[in-house]
Amino acid sequence: MPAYAIAHLQEAAPHREIAEYIERITATFEPYGGRFLVHAAQHEVKEGEWPGHVVVISFPGITEARAWWDSPAYREIAPLRSRHIAGDIVLVPGVPEDYNPADTAKAMRENLPAG
Repeated sequence: MPAYAIAHLQEAAPHREIAEYIERITATFEPYGGRFLVHAAQHEVKEGEWPGHVVVISFPGITEARAWWDSPAYREIAPLRSRHIAGDIVLVPGVPEDYNPADTAKAMRENLPAG
């Protein structure tokens, strides 16, 4: 089941360390089967507010996503970004190919209080 690293990064002034981070990041996730799905794209906010940028990297599974995040190669370059760009980053497993949201709704209804 695929997994994703999703980053919501705030606007930042250009900096040579950010450029170096971008140049080096692909080499850190490729050994774990990672690849960019979203990077440096303009997003369209439909509800609420979402300033900044969105980055999505896919992995074959959550184990690979965690291994990438904890890898010495990524830990080495992470400060190049974090010193200059604030943001939130999450690792999240995807759903199986046969996922049916109706099953989730059914389980939710079964756990609702009577009434």
